[in-house]
Amino acid sequence: MMRNFWRRFLSHRLGTISLLIVLALALAALTANLIFASDPKQISDDVMLAPSFAHPLGTDDLGRDVLTNIIYGIRVSLTVGLLAALGASFLGSVLGALAGYYGGALDLCVMRISEIFQVIPTFILAAVIVALSGPGLPQIIIVIVILSWPQTARLMRSEVLRIRGLEYVDAVRCLGISEHRILLAEVVPNAIAPALAVCTLIVGQAILLEASLSFFGLSSPDIVSWGQMLNSGQRFLFNAWWLSFFPGLAIFVTVLAFNLIGDAVGFALNPRAE
Repeated sequence: MMRNFWRRFLSHRLGTISLLIVLALALAALTANLIFASDPKQISDDVMLAPSFAHPLGTDDLGRDVLTNIIYGIRVSLTVGLLAALGASFLGSVLGALAGYYGGALDLCVMRISEIFQVIPTFILAAVIVALSGPGLPQIIIVIVILSWPQTARLMRSEVLRIRGLEYVDAVRCLGISEHRILLAEVVPNAIAPALAVCTLIVGQAILLEASLSFFGLSSPDIVSWGQMLNSGQRFLFNAWWLSFFPGLAIFVTVLAFNLIGDAVGFALNPRAE
């Protein structure tokens, strides 16, 4: 099964290219200490230098190398994106599966709560929660998990509802197997595929939301974030374009890559896809 998945995934050209980009970003983040300065916030006398051989992406108003800061910023973006996506997907899958399989008051409660989260503007609610709880990566990750689980929950619920009515589930139930075991062993494994595709999309959304919160100063000042770099560079937008352009490009490429990976995962998991 995994062989067929990777064969179909690799046949999706944009998804394959995007996966290579994400792997390259992850490798750069892991080896940042070996290639670049150990302290990305270290200031120097090379202030506001345009991109050159010595500084490929230029320097900022404190003499910090833009490329170094972007590389270190990958750690923050990938950490927030992956942890938030995993947490949201797990929470959403559990709630969606329980709501879809058992129905009743549980289903009604989960769906009404998910609708409330989908109606409220995500960024405004995230900004309010982070501002009240204090800036920091753990707070941002938790907030994104709370705001993102409805996507997976609603999709998981619809898949569980569909699979619950299939004949093979009724056949297993006739064998006297408990409902809990049927849900875990028969229904969830066959309903989880769409949630995996959504998980990769949540990564991109989480990275974008973290960058937005950092741009408005709602992230920890002790870390290097692409959003913080955009905030610092906006003052010099017409005099030093590279301070905003390259962090913005990093956000754009990373989010687009995860979205295309999500498309490729959905394509690979759908046997009816052409």
